[in-house]
Amino acid sequence: MTQKTGLVIAVDKPVGWTSFQVVNKLKWLIKRAFNLKKFKIGHAGTLDPLASGLLLVCVGNATKRIEELQAGIKVYSGSMVLGATTPCYDLEQAIDHYYPFDHITPDSIEIARNRFLGDIEQVPPMFSAVKVDGQRAYLSARNGDDVEISPKTVTVYDFTVNDFRQGSPDFVPPAPITNSNATRELYRNPQGCVPEGLPQIDFRITCSKGTYIRSIARDFGLELNSGAFLASLRRERIGDFTLADAYSLEALESAITPSNPVFCCLTELQPQTTN
Repeated sequence: MTQKTGLVIAVDKPVGWTSFQVVNKLKWLIKRAFNLKKFKIGHAGTLDPLASGLLLVCVGNATKRIEELQAGIKVYSGSMVLGATTPCYDLEQAIDHYYPFDHITPDSIEIARNRFLGDIEQVPPMFSAVKVDGQRAYLSARNGDDVEISPKTVTVYDFTVNDFRQGSPDFVPPAPITNSNATRELYRNPQGCVPEGLPQIDFRITCSKGTYIRSIARDFGLELNSGAFLASLRRERIGDFTLADAYSLEALESAITPSNPVFCCLTELQPQTTN
């Protein structure tokens, strides 16, 4: 098969899908539309299952651009819950600890925010795609194995707190959540929730390749002498690509056709035949 061309497809990944599942979905849609058996396809940067937003899927010769695209500056928006933590730093798992939060004020949030600007050192979450001894950390973590991950330096170019919602002074931690039907694929059956009465912030972060926003949430809670975890996350930009460029999975069902000028170049992925 001769691959003459390629295409970068910007996808608006929905919550609950893994990046791998999105790639497989597009692979099937392209195979169906162009009657292909084999071609190169991959994504340029994992997006957490419980996060939504921009995922770049590279097809054909565009897979050669994956490393270049991964190096692009990222923009995320989302919300953090203060006064509590989860083992995975988001809602895949239930809250494991509660912490005091009455001392948190807009001024203390501003002081903490400034400490996360520029080059910072962070430890990626255990439940992440980072490799440890050749294996993705989340595979070991979901098996209940201890994972030791080395810290790394990343860059935060901008960290804006758009809103701070103070918690209730009468907050009482609810009873622990137990679910006997929990599986290793927690993204299919998230265990966590946001108890009413905990403080929250809405934020927007511009950062370098390799930055884990879940780790920023965890460390932000520590900086506030409390706890924190990620309640929602949406990736808005990767390099020059934005959500304005992105297709929903539903739209791609009908958009990926040989007659669509955007995708017609994929006809060149088909094997050449000789007479």
